[in-house]
Amino acid sequence: MTPQEIYERHVIAGMTSNADAQANLYAEDGVYEAPLEPEDSTTPHRLEGHDALRAGFAAMHRLVKDDQRKIDVANSRSVLHTTANPDVFIVELDAAFENAAPVSLVQIYRVRDGKITLLRDYFAPSTLN
Repeated sequence: MTPQEIYERHVIAGMTSNADAQANLYAEDGVYEAPLEPEDSTTPHRLEGHDALRAGFAAMHRLVKDDQRKIDVANSRSVLHTTANPDVFIVELDAAFENAAPVSLVQIYRVRDGKITLLRDYFAPSTLN
């Protein structure tokens, strides 16, 4: 898969609250990190491996669903940047929400054989509360 395909599938899985599809985009030992999220937050700071990814993404989706916060796709914007390393790409995202202030973030993806090995999401989900 190309970086664009990996990114789009990750976004679609997240927007449709499909934790299984989201986790399956990762390598078996794949890691999701939200370095800006406090360690004591109710949302995950680090998830490692398919089981933890699936459970953590499902928990994040429940929080958003319970909060009734919906992404306004038409007004959200993203730019994908490739790098000199074909296994690394960066996404700048300005996410618009129907009932909340927009949020800007950066995601750094590391991939191997078309699977995410590490996604650093420079965003703190708790800031949406």
